[in-house]
Amino acid sequence: MNCKKNAKSRSDDEHRLFDSAVEKVVEIGLERLRPFENHPFKVKEDEAMARLMESIERYGIMNPLIVMPTTEGFYRIISGHRRKYCAEKLGYTQVPVIIRYMKEDDSIISMVDSNLHREKILFSEKAFAYYMKNEAMKRKTGKRRKTQEGLLEALKGTKTIDMIGQETGESPRQVLRYIRLTSLIPELLDMLDEGKISFNPAVELSFLSIIEQGWVADGIEYTLSVPSVSQAKRMKALSQEKQLSPQKINEILNEIKKTDMSRVIFKNSQMYKYFPKYYSTEQMKEEIIELLEKERKRKERQRKREEKKNG
Repeated sequence: MNCKKNAKSRSDDEHRLFDSAVEKVVEIGLERLRPFENHPFKVKEDEAMARLMESIERYGIMNPLIVMPTTEGFYRIISGHRRKYCAEKLGYTQVPVIIRYMKEDDSIISMVDSNLHREKILFSEKAFAYYMKNEAMKRKTGKRRKTQEGLLEALKGTKTIDMIGQETGESPRQVLRYIRLTSLIPELLDMLDEGKISFNPAVELSFLSIIEQGWVADGIEYTLSVPSVSQAKRMKALSQEKQLSPQKINEILNEIKKTDMSRVIFKNSQMYKYFPKYYSTEQMKEEIIELLEKERKRKERQRKREEKKNG
């Protein structure tokens, strides 16, 4: 009798856990919050984080975090990882949250959708966000197509990709290209996020094996050169022909490109000695140009003073 009662109680709890109609705003201790598993969006101290920190310090947390209860008694964050980070830095012990009850795949879709509105999203963040949302939508719709052609062919033509494209304003092909980036090794993904590698070459490089991608990453560091689209396509072709090697990669990277004639390349490790870690490549470039312009004007004024003095 007690067993049946306990079983019924567990069933009621499970039903309540996934009852989307039950929702409320409460204050919850930070120690009870847990990050979303495999959360694709990075929490880092950049300009946007600094602005959010200042806003919370001045006005408090205006928008409650959205969380989902777990069976372990904790709350998984669906939206609000950066707000939680700021709250911890500012000494908060509790934060306002909206408790939302939903199923696993619904929580993934909600997590992605609530973060895609950010002002600045890294290529890797969008890539894994699209991938996670697409997988969740396929599970929900029961459509899981697999072919021997790989990820692009497996997903091509599915309604989930079309839906993501419609929701984000991107073509289905572009959504697929972003998802393709999830096949890149972390070193190449970092280079893409840092602006060292462009988007189109990165997509082509994603078709290489993990070992071959490692060769490319090593080659970029060794030659201080990055592949163009045409060079990345040649590497892809050589890979398909089983002809790609570290030597071939270095030969391709060492080729003189038209853009190299008017371009100076610095490693990020060199630049971050002089700039904050959260600076983007574009911000560093703008500040360098500004400093060079000031130096040019200073030298021009100095030259004129010397001419006048010797005049």
